[in-house]
Amino acid sequence: MTEAASTGAAESRTAAARGPGAGAADAPEAADAASERVDRWFARRPALALAALLPVGAVTPLFPVEVGVAAFALGTLAIGMAHGAVDHLVPLRADPDVSLRRSIAVVSVVYAVLGGAVVAAFFAAPVAAFVGFIALTWLHWGQGDVATLAIAGVDHLPSPAERWLALVVRGGLPMGVPLLAHPDEYRLVAEWIVGLFLVDTGAAAAAVDPLFAPGVRVGVGVGMAAATLASVGLGYRRVKSGRDAGGWRRDVGELAVLWAWFLLAAPVFAVGVYFALWHALRHVGRLVLVDPEAASAASAGDAVGALARFGRDAAPLTLGGFLVVGAVGVSVPAGVAAPGDLLAVSLVAIAAMTLPHVAVVAWLDRRQGVWRPDAGR
Repeated sequence: MTEAASTGAAESRTAAARGPGAGAADAPEAADAASERVDRWFARRPALALAALLPVGAVTPLFPVEVGVAAFALGTLAIGMAHGAVDHLVPLRADPDVSLRRSIAVVSVVYAVLGGAVVAAFFAAPVAAFVGFIALTWLHWGQGDVATLAIAGVDHLPSPAERWLALVVRGGLPMGVPLLAHPDEYRLVAEWIVGLFLVDTGAAAAAVDPLFAPGVRVGVGVGMAAATLASVGLGYRRVKSGRDAGGWRRDVGELAVLWAWFLLAAPVFAVGVYFALWHALRHVGRLVLVDPEAASAASAGDAVGALARFGRDAAPLTLGGFLVVGAVGVSVPAGVAAPGDLLAVSLVAIAAMTLPHVAVVAWLDRRQGVWRPDAGR
């Protein structure tokens, strides 16, 4: 790696971590220290933990789907719901020109309008809303991983096009690969969700049938394999032309773990563990870096202090998220009578919160230049 490339990667890491006016730490050295520790705590170590869990994941298809439901519920309770519960403070912390009142007011309106639209869509067209939720989650989970790589200062994704390809791959692994490897359980979850809004027995199964045609599965599988190979290959070309090989090796390693995890583990269990251990933790780390107090704790090596600060901020709206789950549960036409129904209600509520959350994260991406990696070099 050349000296210029090394310097550029360090500058990219600092800029992505702080963003314009983020104020996470005034000195570049402190910002770099916070970014490195956050990356280690919230991304690299959890990735190693997921790799270590591969033998466990491999046997989960032998267990009843209720085991996966329990794992999903535990992951959601532990951290999944909390990871978006600080959205109302993101504009305040990422933009020095935004006041606390404006930050809370704007994000509240975004959540009310977009979240309400999602719930209305499920009542009006549950199959289309389900497909939209899968597509939105695909986008968002890829969005989160690309931001994590940017904060880590990876050097082999220097163009917006390459980062968008990485988004397609990273988001598609948890959403697309289970359809290829475990279509029966994937379909069962789809029927549970759609069935909340269709009272007629058997209507949900018929409604989702086109989504699970063999051609759809083959298309998703071939598309994911081709996109993965293209992303890895383009990154390798960048390394051969002088970009840092370390970030590319990390990217390839994480992709290998994710491919194995979602091929082997039962879908509900796989997504529940991934949601808490991978996606949510990475976003929590990102939020630590835009909070000056939490970032200072991270820079000093105080992981407990950084997490305590985040937990304090997230607690009120985490509770609010569970109230949203309850509100959806009492309003669905088919009612809630089984563990599958509880999972379905939770997913509909998560869908309602995901769309506004994506909007907030997209704004943060723009502030931090995640999709303009060469800006300012």
